Amino acid sequence: MDKETQEQKKILEELLEWTKKRDTILEEIEHKLYDMKEIAEYAFEHDLSPDEVARLNRQLDEKKREVQSLENQLQSVVH
Repeated sequence: MDKETQEQKKILEELLEWTKKRDTILEEIEHKLYDMKEIAEYAFEHDLSPDEVARLNRQLDEKKREVQSLENQLQSVVH
């Protein structure tokens, strides 16, 4: 391979790695959002005590923090 072809190959390999990292993070975000949806649907479908509501809210808050952390990771992959 000539030098230009090697450089193009390197660029494409880096782009592929960047895409794989983004895809992994996006899959994790999707999973967390699905978990949040299940919690919300459960809360909607059941008559919950105040303690149960508080517990589910804590779970939602934790999932939200996890999604925000993943979004930050996604931003660092972009830059």
